[in-house]
Amino acid sequence: MAKPSKKKTNNDPNERVICQNRKALHNYSVLDSMECGVILQGSEVKSLREGRISLEESYARVKDDEVWLIGCDIPEYIDANQFNHRPKRLRKLLMHRREIRRFADRAMEKGLTLVPLRLYFKEGKVKLLLGLCKGKAKHDKREAMKTADAKREIARQMLKRR
Repeated sequence: MAKPSKKKTNNDPNERVICQNRKALHNYSVLDSMECGVILQGSEVKSLREGRISLEESYARVKDDEVWLIGCDIPEYIDANQFNHRPKRLRKLLMHRREIRRFADRAMEKGLTLVPLRLYFKEGKVKLLLGLCKGKAKHDKREAMKTADAKREIARQMLKRR
C-alpha cells in the first residue's frame, strides 16, 4: 500500500497553479489578499499553458478607477506568428468597483503596495492572487529566516524521536 504524500496539495481540483511569486513572500509581509481576473490575449494564454511567465518584478497600480498589472513578463508564443503579443505590456485586472475602493485604495497608504502572489487557472480562466503587502526591513527578513530554520530543526528532531 502506498504512503500518502506529505506535500501540501491544493483542495480545489479545478485549480492549477501556473506561477508563484516566492520572492514576494520573502520581501514583503502580506496583510490581505484577493483573487481577481486578468484580461489576456489568446497567445498569452497559450504561453501560460506552457508555464512561461515571470512575476518576479511585477506589481499592480490603480489608474483611473482601474487596476493594472505592470512588469509581468509573458514571453511570446512561438506558433502565434504575426498575432503575437508584447511580452511586458500592461494588463488590466478585473475587479468590482467596491473591491477596488476597499482593497486597492488601501495601497495608497504609506509603505503599502499591490503585489501578485500567484497566477493560476481556475475552471479554465486565468486568475491572479493579488496581495496588499508591506515591505520588510532587512532585520525582519533575517528574523523570518531564523524562525523558519528553528521550526525545521524542531520538526527534524521530532521525526528522529519517532
